[in-house]
Amino acid sequence: MSIQSFHLFLIIMAVVALVVFVSLFFVDAGYGKFYNPKWGPAVNNKLGWVLMESPVFVAMLLLWLFSDRRGDLVRLAFLFLFELHYIQRSFVFPFRMRGDSVMPLSIVLMGVTFNVANALMQGGWIYYISPADYYPSDWLTDPRFIGGFLVFIIGMYINIQSDDIIRNLRKEGDSNHYLPKGGMFRYVTSANYFGEFVEWVGFAILTWSWAGAVFALWTFANLCPRAARIYDRYKTEFGDELDTKKVKRIIPFIY
Repeated sequence: MSIQSFHLFLIIMAVVALVVFVSLFFVDAGYGKFYNPKWGPAVNNKLGWVLMESPVFVAMLLLWLFSDRRGDLVRLAFLFLFELHYIQRSFVFPFRMRGDSVMPLSIVLMGVTFNVANALMQGGWIYYISPADYYPSDWLTDPRFIGGFLVFIIGMYINIQSDDIIRNLRKEGDSNHYLPKGGMFRYVTSANYFGEFVEWVGFAILTWSWAGAVFALWTFANLCPRAARIYDRYKTEFGDELDTKKVKRIIPFIY
């Protein structure tokens, strides 16, 4: 793929992200809290998450393996951080889920499609499209890498901590609903989504790439509308507990 074709690919992905962003304010992605059988046949939630998230892990490894830049230290650091997230998301997070909920197979397939496209964005840029000398050996001490790395790690911590808070809201056998509290839930009702968005902003910074920026845009476009719907649901269920002046939807103090 030429660099011109790759840039066109990024533009198309960015435009689709904007369409998805607007659409999700009107149509709930029918999984998790908003599961709806109208989305068609479903699979076990744990299996669904593994099937949906693992392809990007594998695709990124293959893009690295077949690249003549696979021994580049800086690009190896990018791979490690990217795969660290997807090890957690594909092979740790699903098996820590409680309950026996299900996920529509159509959602799984859409997730697989995007994840493979994202691997082509990130791996394509890092291992094939970026100039060979774009990431010199001293990139690891560059303020962009250091700052982006810190943002990435902070985001990942927030994401994992928030998932733990949600997971432990109920005791075994309890079917009641509870308002998540603690951690970044003091500031947003979807702290797990905020953490994931922060992660990929950090990745965009540390790779200093349009590919990373488009992924961060996609993350926000996918999660922000869902966070808005969760906020509305919490406001209805926990109106007395939810401090709407302090607690926002996904971006602290802003939205």
